[in-house]
Amino acid sequence: MRLLIIEDDREAAAYLVKAFREAGHAVDHAGDGLDGYALAREGDYDVLIVDRMLPKLDGLSLVRSLREQEIATPVLILSALGQVDDRVKGLRAGGDDYLPKPYAFSELLARTEVLARRRAAATGQSEATAYRVGDLELDRLSHRVTRAGREIVLQPREFRLLEYLMRHAGQVVTRTMLLEHVWDYHFDPQTNVIDVHVSRLRSKIDRGFEHPMIHTVRGAGYVIRPDEPQAS
Repeated sequence: MRLLIIEDDREAAAYLVKAFREAGHAVDHAGDGLDGYALAREGDYDVLIVDRMLPKLDGLSLVRSLREQEIATPVLILSALGQVDDRVKGLRAGGDDYLPKPYAFSELLARTEVLARRRAAATGQSEATAYRVGDLELDRLSHRVTRAGREIVLQPREFRLLEYLMRHAGQVVTRTMLLEHVWDYHFDPQTNVIDVHVSRLRSKIDRGFEHPMIHTVRGAGYVIRPDEPQAS
């Protein structure tokens, strides 16, 4: 998912950004309502997570303004105001969900995923929940990866990298594509971060198997394809 978190509490925002990124999602952050409104209008986000009490433009006014502009991105409102009347006001302002503070991140993540799936289904952009390339299988819902029935444990970034490669199986994926869609970078950080992660992923996916699946295309990028004998 690509998320926008609009939260003025720096500590709370830093926690959410870190947690969502560890879960494999791309996250932007705005520290006040006006900046959040501008980003929400310009960015293509799957879900907006909006704190109700914001400086410069409060959360409910922000959501109303987005809806008046016919921006239908799902909105989950976070608030310390958790009474029934408060939740009703949030939903009537245009929110799609309302989660009172304090909350468990696992519940916030689950609610956000539900909103993203509903949006994808409504726009006809729903993605596959599982991918298979040869004997390699990846399940996006359970975050489970297996090859030839053997379970492979991946870190969140490795999982996201493999998912992107498998989604484009048989196609060359460039470094720029990986930076933008796996790391959410829109510039070249001038590091070997991609090489390091691809190397780690190879060691888990290909080790112990006769034929590798992840291949380097010199000068172009990487490709994943069903394991097959290489020409001598």
